[in-house]
Amino acid sequence: MLEELTITGLGVIESAAAEFGDGFTVLTGETGAGKTMVVTSLHLLSGARADGGRVRAGADRAIVEGRFRVDNAPADVGEVLESTGAQLDDDDTVIAARSVSSEGRSRAHLGGRSVPVGTLGGFTTGLLTIHGQNDQLRLVRPDHQREALDRFGGKSVAKARAAYDTARARWVAAVDLLEERRANSRERAQEADRLRYALDEIDAVGPTPGEDTELAALVTRLGDLEAVRSAAAAAHGSITGEAGPDDAGDPDAPAVLDLLGHVRSHLSSTSESTLQGLLPRVEEALSVVGDIAEELTGFLQGLPADASELEKVLARQAELKNLVRKYAPDIDGVIAWRDEARARLAAIDDSSVSMEALETDARAATDVLRAAAETLTAARTKAAGTLGTKVSAELKGLAMAGATLAVTVSPDEAGENDTRALDVGGRRCHAGSSGVDRVEFTLAAHSAAPAMPIARSASGGELSRVMLALEVVLAGPGGGSTMVFDEVDAGVGGRAAVEIGRRLASLARNHQVIVVTHLPQVAAFADHHIVIGKTTGKSSVTSSVTTLDRDARVAELARMLAGLGDSDTGRAHAEELLDTAEREKATA
Repeated sequence: MLEELTITGLGVIESAAAEFGDGFTVLTGETGAGKTMVVTSLHLLSGARADGGRVRAGADRAIVEGRFRVDNAPADVGEVLESTGAQLDDDDTVIAARSVSSEGRSRAHLGGRSVPVGTLGGFTTGLLTIHGQNDQLRLVRPDHQREALDRFGGKSVAKARAAYDTARARWVAAVDLLEERRANSRERAQEADRLRYALDEIDAVGPTPGEDTELAALVTRLGDLEAVRSAAAAAHGSITGEAGPDDAGDPDAPAVLDLLGHVRSHLSSTSESTLQGLLPRVEEALSVVGDIAEELTGFLQGLPADASELEKVLARQAELKNLVRKYAPDIDGVIAWRDEARARLAAIDDSSVSMEALETDARAATDVLRAAAETLTAARTKAAGTLGTKVSAELKGLAMAGATLAVTVSPDEAGENDTRALDVGGRRCHAGSSGVDRVEFTLAAHSAAPAMPIARSASGGELSRVMLALEVVLAGPGGGSTMVFDEVDAGVGGRAAVEIGRRLASLARNHQVIVVTHLPQVAAFADHHIVIGKTTGKSSVTSSVTTLDRDARVAELARMLAGLGDSDTGRAHAEELLDTAEREKATA
C-alpha cells in the first residue's frame, strides 16, 4: 500500500506531502487547486511518459517520491526489488522516486538505487491501479473490454491464452516460412540454373589444388628448357660423377661425393682427437649433398622431353585463369566455391521435399492454433456470462437497478486480404495476438431498453458507474493493492453519488482506495480526508495539502455542498451527510 507521497515542483504544487492510511482516502479541493497533480504524480511513479511541461514554472525539475509498504506485496514486486538491489527501510517500506527536468529528461530511483523507468513501473504496477477519466473512454474500446474479461477469467483464461500465444507463434513462423518459400520459388529455380552452369564449367576443367601455382613455375622452366636441363644435369654430375648425355664438362673431374668419401677415409685413419671430431660434420655434409643429388634427379626426370610441351601448359593455364576470373582469386578458392555451390544446389534441388515438409508443418501448426483458439473462446465465453451477471448486480447498488450489462464474445471477422486469417468453426477469423474473439460490453439501461454497445448507450455518468462496478468485480475479495480513482463519479449526483460513495467504501474494506472527487456524497464515506488548498499570488498559484480532522471535514463538505462552509445551515447539512455515511459504514 501507499503510505506517503511527497511532491515538489509539479504543476501548481511547489512542495507538498501527504500520508495515506488503510481504507478509503478522499482528495478534494477547489478547481485548479492541483488535485489531478496528485494522480499525475502517481502516474509518474507508474512509469508514465515524462512531460517537461508539467514542471512548475520557475523550477528546474519536478520530483515525486512515494513510500510503499511491501510486506504483503505480490511476488513479482519482491522479484523487482531483489533484481535491482533496492534497499528496504526497517519498517518494510521502500521509497520509489521519479524526477523530471523542465527539458523532459527523467530519472527513476527505487530503494536508493538508480533504475530504468520501466523497472520502476514494473514495481509500482504490482501495487497501484490508477483509473482516470481517460479510462472511462478506453472502456468503450473492444481491446480494453477484452482485457477486462481476461482479467476476470483468471487462471482458466490465462492458461488458454498462454497456450494460444505459443501455438500462434509457431503458426506464424510456419506460415511465413512457407509463403516466403513459395514467393522465392522462381528466384530459386534461376539460382539453380546458374549453379549448374558454373559447376559444369568447373568440372569440365577439373582443377586440382595448387595447380595454378605449379603451372606458373612450369611455364618459367619451359621458357628456357635446355638451359635449365643443362644446369641441373651438370650440377647432378658434379655431385655424383655421372655425366649427362649433353655434358660438355671434364669427364675426369672428381665427384663431390667421391671427394667427401676420401675426406672421411683420411680422417677415420687417424686417432688424433681433433681430426676425429671433424667426422660428424663430414657425415652431415655427405647426407646433405646426397639429398641434393636425389632432388636434382627428380627435377630432371620431371622436365618435359622437349619445349613443345609449353603450348599445352599455356592452354591449361588459360583455362584455369578463366575460372579464377569468374569465381575466386585462385584455384584453391575456385575449388572451395565449387564445393559450396554443390551443397547449395543440393539444398535447392531438395526444395520439392522441403516444400512438402513446410506445407505439412504449416497444416499441423494451423490445427494446433485452431484448437487453442477454440479453447480460449470457450474460456472467455464462460467467464463472460458470469462477469455480466456480477457487474449487473453491482449496477443495481449504484442507482441503476434496471440496468443490465452483457458481455458478448463473437468471432473477429477477417478482412479479404487478411494475412492472419484462420478458419475456426466454419468462420474466417482474424488470428490476432489476443485470440480470434471480439469482446463487446452492451448495456440495457432498463428492462424495456434494447442492449446496445456502451459506447453508444451509456451517458457519462452511467459509464462512470459501469467502470466502478467493473472494477469492484475485478478487484475480488483479495486485498493489499492500492486503487486510485480520478473523478470516477464525473457526471453523476444525488442518489447515484451516494451509491458510488457506498461502493467505494465497500471496496476499501479489502483494498486501499484513493479517490479524487468533487462530490460531498462520495467524500462523506471516506475514512481519511485530504484537501488540496489553493493560494493565488500575483504571478502564480501555489497548492497545499492538508489532512482534515472531523471538524475540518464538516467545513469542507459544507463548501462542497453549496459553498456554505461558514453558515450554520451548510454545516448542518454537512454534519447530517457525514453522520449518515458513518452509520452506514458501521452497519455494513
